[in-house]
This record gives sequence, C-alpha cells and structure tokens, in this order.
Amino acid sequence: MICSMTGYAVKTRDLESGSLQLELKSVNSRYLDFHFRIGEELRFMEMPLRELLAASLSRGKVECRLAFNAASLRGEQLQLNPALLDGLTALNQQVRQQMPEAKPLTVNEVLRWPGMLGEQGVDFAALAPQVLALARAALADFTATRGREGEKLAQTIVDRVNAMRAIVAAVAPRIPEAQAAFLDKLRQRLQEALAGPSDDRILQEVAVFATRIDVAEELTRLNTHLDEVERILKAGGASGKRLDFLMQELNREANTLAAKSAVTEVSQAAMELKLLIEQMREQIQNLE
Repeated sequence: MICSMTGYAVKTRDLESGSLQLELKSVNSRYLDFHFRIGEELRFMEMPLRELLAASLSRGKVECRLAFNAASLRGEQLQLNPALLDGLTALNQQVRQQMPEAKPLTVNEVLRWPGMLGEQGVDFAALAPQVLALARAALADFTATRGREGEKLAQTIVDRVNAMRAIVAAVAPRIPEAQAAFLDKLRQRLQEALAGPSDDRILQEVAVFATRIDVAEELTRLNTHLDEVERILKAGGASGKRLDFLMQELNREANTLAAKSAVTEVSQAAMELKLLIEQMREQIQNLE
C-alpha cells in the first residue's frame, strides 16, 4: 500500500480510574521525526510508544499526544496526598526563609497541585497495557487514513504518467519526418552559405547535425522511467524517495529532449513533459 505522510487519528479509552486519550498526527518530513507530548505520570511510556510507531512508519514528522484524565471523585472520596503535602509545606518554608517577601502557597494552589487530589490512588505503571492497546488501535486508524490519502496521490501520479505516455506516443512518429524536413532546409542553407561546397561536405555536416538532434534514445529512456514509476506504485510500501529520484531522471531526459530539439513538435513536447513531471514531484513529496 502506498501511504501519504499526512494522517490523523485519535482514540479514547474509559477506565475506572479515568480516561486515556492518544492522538496521532503527521505531516511531511524527509526523515522519520517523532515528537511526544506526554504528561509526567505517563512519561515512562514514551520509549514503548516510539518502538511501536517506528515499526510501522518510515517517514514523516509524527506528533503523539498521550493524556490521562482522572475520574471525578465525590466529596467523601477526596483525600489529600500526605507525602506531597508535607513536601510542599517544607519547600514553602524553605523558600520563605530565603525570600521573606514571597507569598505563601494558598489553599487553592495546594489543592490544584498535580497529584494532590484524586490521582494519588492511580497505579500508572499498571496502565501500560491499556496505553499500548490504545496506541495500536490509534495506529491502525492512522495508517488507514495515510493509506487512503496515499491511494489518491498514487492515482494522480498514474494520471500524469499516462499523460506523458500520450505525449511521447503522439510526438514520436512525427519526429523523423519533421527532422527530415529540417535537415533539407539546413542542406539548402549550407549550399547557399558556402561557396561551392562539395556534396560530401554538405552530407557530412548534415549527418553530424542529424546525430545531435536525434532524440530516439531520450524517448526510450522516458518510457523506461515511466514503466519504473508504475512498477513502484503497484509494489507499494515506502516509495517516496525512489519516486523522487525517478522524477530527477525524468526531468533530466526532458531537459535533454528540449536541448536537442530542432523542431517545434519536440520543443512543445518537452515543455509539456516538464510540466507534468513537476506536478508529479509535488505529489510525491507527500508520499512516505
């Protein structure tokens, strides 16, 4: 499957102690680049999540957000975290000894301190299997969205490939006749420009020029590269870098075609081919 580097997925799982939410989103990047946004209580899950994602993704700037929202507790269930409260009290006293002008912590600030209420009873280490299960579900949706986007991009590229084949097929049969007419004009101009040239000299000059403007090899290589583009798209998988390289090769052949052009038909074909190649390159920049 051809995948885009752009994707999004979010999953939530309700637990007795609260709810877990994991969000994945990605944009284009030359390499695989992870950014994790995880609360301190679940920071230990970053490495397992990184390994899980890296096993399925190969390119893109991927952002992973993991959050835990503790379940609301009734008034009779609310309990202070004694150890945390003692620690805050000691720190508050130390700060005020060094900075007497500092304001003491208010009751509201103490109660809002992370872990002071409600969350102290949560065993976050025990949540690891739930987090991984949630991550796998989110990754499946995430991969599916990237696949759907990649399928659309691949079809766009195939359409451009077919358009390039049509241009080559239309112009190739007309090139020999057009070049022959051009060479006849060149022969006449040489006869007029050179004072009494021999037929051998004119034939030699015309033959040399005919070799320089022969584009049969470029047209053959263009078709070969287009075959490879279609083969890679059908094979699927991470193919963005290979396709980007092929765009360079196609562009090189189109440039050579334009440089060797001696007739209008070839010049127009080269310009149309370069336009289609650039359109394909823009789409390929989004592929994994």
